[in-house]
Amino acid sequence: MTRPNDKYHGVWPVMLTPFDDDGEIDYGSLAKLIDWYIAAGVHGLFAACQSSEIFFLSDAETQRLVRFVVDHVAGRVPVVASGHTAAAASQQIDQINAIAACGVDGVILISNRLAMPAEGDDRVLRSLERITAATDASLDLGIYECPYPSKRLLSDEVIRWCAASNRFTFIKDTCCSLPRIRQRLALVQGSRLRIANANSQTLLGSLQAGAHGYSGVMANFHPDLYVWLYEHWRDSPETAERLQNYLSVAALAETLSYPVSAKDYHTSIGTFASTRCRAREANGYFTTHEASTMRQMLALGEDVKQALHLP
Repeated sequence: MTRPNDKYHGVWPVMLTPFDDDGEIDYGSLAKLIDWYIAAGVHGLFAACQSSEIFFLSDAETQRLVRFVVDHVAGRVPVVASGHTAAAASQQIDQINAIAACGVDGVILISNRLAMPAEGDDRVLRSLERITAATDASLDLGIYECPYPSKRLLSDEVIRWCAASNRFTFIKDTCCSLPRIRQRLALVQGSRLRIANANSQTLLGSLQAGAHGYSGVMANFHPDLYVWLYEHWRDSPETAERLQNYLSVAALAETLSYPVSAKDYHTSIGTFASTRCRAREANGYFTTHEASTMRQMLALGEDVKQALHLP
């Protein structure tokens, strides 16, 4: 069966989860966040991922969160989500089917859940075979090379299997290596599988090589710049190179107490009511020095937009 895959391209922010001061999900702020992403022109949303603090949500919370995102988006952009956090394969299948029932366009598997760190590709492939057999054949699947709790990069063998399966449509690539991305693009050529680079420093080079988009944490700060780069790197190559230079340096801010830093930013613009996190203690963790650095990075981004005459 032939199914359209044009939806799996462009800029896909990894969504934050806003919490109130009591640590409960703040759905009012979540609605504002969704509208903020869409107003920036993003092409899709990745809900229930590591930026969403998925490992610190219960399965019931994750499902409510994803349903809310799907309902509030209301078809304006496609939505994928994970929820694939369990250790046992049987529980993982339950999680995947529950997220699929929330109405998402695709369910994203977490690569480090497919095998233990010391296990090889044979175990990964067995897990993939079991999951695809136990889920509806019409369900689009993806894989995210999530660095928490351990990072498992996909081998050529696994990517080749996913491409040939006709079930996998989305890889959130965190290899941070342009030669490796080029190799992966060759492996998926002619298949339904699309590769979204999570690494800002290699983004323009990966787009020039044929990558299908961006899905990284910096889209929680200035998604409009990533949208411009994706949509205009061909027709404005010199401007794209200059913008890439800024985005590459700005992305070094990922190391500054994320996701608290992103929540601090969204509090400053009125999207969020609180910087509360579950993954990290917000109070006392995100220093005033880090906050100042982030604000200067974002202010410089506004200067870059003006200098490059970007909308």
